[in-house]
Amino acid sequence: MADDLYIGLMSGTSLDGIDAALVRFNKEQVTVLESICLPLSSNLKDEIKSLINPTTNEINRLMALDVQLGKNFAEAAQKLITKAKIKKQDIVAIGSHGQTIRHLPEYATTLQIADPNIIAEVTGITTIADFRRRDMAAGGQGAPLVPAFHQQIFRDTKKNRVILNLGGIANITLLPADKNKAATGFDTGTANTLMNQWVQQHQNKSFDESGKWAASGKINEDFLNELLNDDYFKLTPPKSTGTEYFNPAWLTKKLSAFPFLAAEDVQASLASFTATTIKDAINQYALGEDGAEEIIVCGGGVHNDFLLQQLKTFLPNIEINSSEKYGVDPDYIEATAFAWLAKQTMEHKVGNLPEVTGASCSVILGGVYY
Repeated sequence: MADDLYIGLMSGTSLDGIDAALVRFNKEQVTVLESICLPLSSNLKDEIKSLINPTTNEINRLMALDVQLGKNFAEAAQKLITKAKIKKQDIVAIGSHGQTIRHLPEYATTLQIADPNIIAEVTGITTIADFRRRDMAAGGQGAPLVPAFHQQIFRDTKKNRVILNLGGIANITLLPADKNKAATGFDTGTANTLMNQWVQQHQNKSFDESGKWAASGKINEDFLNELLNDDYFKLTPPKSTGTEYFNPAWLTKKLSAFPFLAAEDVQASLASFTATTIKDAINQYALGEDGAEEIIVCGGGVHNDFLLQQLKTFLPNIEINSSEKYGVDPDYIEATAFAWLAKQTMEHKVGNLPEVTGASCSVILGGVYY
């Protein structure tokens, strides 16, 4: 069809809520018609966090959470349809990323839950889910997947671009202006996940609004260097990571040699840690001799003014803009991407970039639940 409607559902590592985007595809044009974020209850967040790391009675709790999140994701889709004032029959399909519980590329597996059977049954709409494991079956990391969508909407023949996603984890997509060169990308490390956990622990807030708390602290260079001294940053792409690696236990271990650091100084250092790892990745890998000319930022971290200022200081010769400048809401770009990936699957088109994930070939992603 010339004009197709899809829904994308996404819950990321930041656990902000379930993002739902109603997306219209018309030839090469991608338009987000409506979007909502359905918050996750504190109890549900706690249950997700507890399952990200080994714990007791895991299988029963995992299965129960899979069902509950399936209902929550279905509810998000239904509320989006009501808000948009459209009929469910108008929707071709739902692309549901689900909630990542474990991402273990070293074992060639990953797990996202939110039962798509329930989503399809409750909404009455064909649902595509489990996007990552087919790429892993082909030898890939299963992540990041969004660079294929970035390439679709942001590639420019006149400018070398980096698309920077600041979710719980940070990832970059490198888009050379020369279309004879492949798009590449990888996870650079943590973005919001450690900062969110730290501010919740010390201020009982879900995130550091505008990075104001980080801005009140001082960056401790010794602690920053300890954070940077991690084997992940020595790996070469393709590479991916998640909160099962960069988690409170990881941070506690790094903090053990700095027991007297003020909480706000830790927060400032964590923000600088994110900015530094992104800067290092861009300087090392961003588009070779030509260099990056523009960074387009999306994800929740786009609202952290302290973090963005760090990036601008570290990368003074590169233009940095929010994806909003190009008509794409930075808070819903991943949900939009999974709507696009669902469209790729329904049209029997590939959805991964082997240059990004390390897969041996391009593959059609996801399981279809009619």
